[in-house]
Amino acid sequence: MQHFKTISELHRTTGFPPPMHPLISLIRCGGTCSIGEKEFTSDFYLISFKKLKSGIIRYGQTKYDHANGSMAFIKPRQVAEFRNLEFEEDGFVIFIHEDFLHGHPLHAAIKKYGFFEYEVNEALHLSPKEEELIWDLFNRIDAEYRNNPDEFSRNIMLTHIDSVLSYAQRFYKRQFIDRTILSTKTVSKFNEALKEYLAAGSLQDQGLPTVTLLASKLHLSSRYLSDLLKEETGKTAMELIHIHLISEAKNLLKGADQSVGEIAYTLGFENLPYFSRLFKKEVGVSPMQYKRQYNMN
Repeated sequence: MQHFKTISELHRTTGFPPPMHPLISLIRCGGTCSIGEKEFTSDFYLISFKKLKSGIIRYGQTKYDHANGSMAFIKPRQVAEFRNLEFEEDGFVIFIHEDFLHGHPLHAAIKKYGFFEYEVNEALHLSPKEEELIWDLFNRIDAEYRNNPDEFSRNIMLTHIDSVLSYAQRFYKRQFIDRTILSTKTVSKFNEALKEYLAAGSLQDQGLPTVTLLASKLHLSSRYLSDLLKEETGKTAMELIHIHLISEAKNLLKGADQSVGEIAYTLGFENLPYFSRLFKKEVGVSPMQYKRQYNMN
């Protein structure tokens, strides 16, 4: 698998014109816009917008062969593939080498944008007005990229890129809301998967359920699942797992035949202090205090 360390190397391999800057590149895609025609990784962040007519795009663990008006976000060293792409309308790709962010607030801030960890089938679908706004920001970045760069250009470009990412985060929230029926089904499926894990006795064999495990059962990335659940319920996937386990713990603590340590082990907690801290955080009292209070009543 090819790994691109420099943007110039990627341009040479794909036949793009030489980049105007060694650490950032903007490509406007017309009828076609393929990258390497095989799987690759890179040291770049990639932001793209396209209305795909045909071809294959893959990153993460999934792929799709068409999607209109969608944005994709890929982080450094993530496996990606763009093959035989044909577009309905113009699109664009922005390559940002991670070194370009050094010393700028976006170097840390970009990590808060969870959609860089989404799967390809979780791409962002834009409305016509949203498309217009994103294109306006792209054109502003492009103007700085191509027209007499000076000591201000990098900061201006990164400010506009941060705006693209901030709007994308807002648009994803809109997408979650627009798909209320889908997100509600996801919450139900998540709860079902968690109940099945407990019912199968997996806690003792495999330990605490992870977000990654439950997300795989729902064919979603762990970050997308957690963000969707957060929007729908106000809780992340891990928080919902904890709430469910603490609910089970409260039920078991009402019995007199198991110690707090035995209950913690039954629920997959190998670390008793961690279980106690989590229980107190959710309930307000320690497991032992809860057990005593119930037995006193």
